[in-house]
Amino acid sequence: MNNKILTLLGFAAKAGKLSFGMDTAVSAIRSSKAKLVVVSGEISAKSQKELIFYADKNGIPVKVYREFDIQTVSKAVGRKCGIISVNDSSFADAVIKAEETGGMTHE
Repeated sequence: MNNKILTLLGFAAKAGKLSFGMDTAVSAIRSSKAKLVVVSGEISAKSQKELIFYADKNGIPVKVYREFDIQTVSKAVGRKCGIISVNDSSFADAVIKAEETGGMTHE
């Protein structure tokens, strides 16, 4: 079984539609470039709280995926990270839809 959310994040990374890490995610949020913020479950509560603060202030959804560790997210996007901003509305909508439908695909 493969997770559709991770697959979508991988496609978004290849398309250059992601920002990686805390600082770039906050920058993307502040500039309204971010459409969605995805956070690994291993990120500290302090960092999560800070991201949620900035995102709420700018009307951007934050999804914390407790089932994804940093290694899993990093493997999906090809870069070590646990915080990602999705900077394309189509990819953001697809990730949200995949979560609503369970996020799993069968191979």
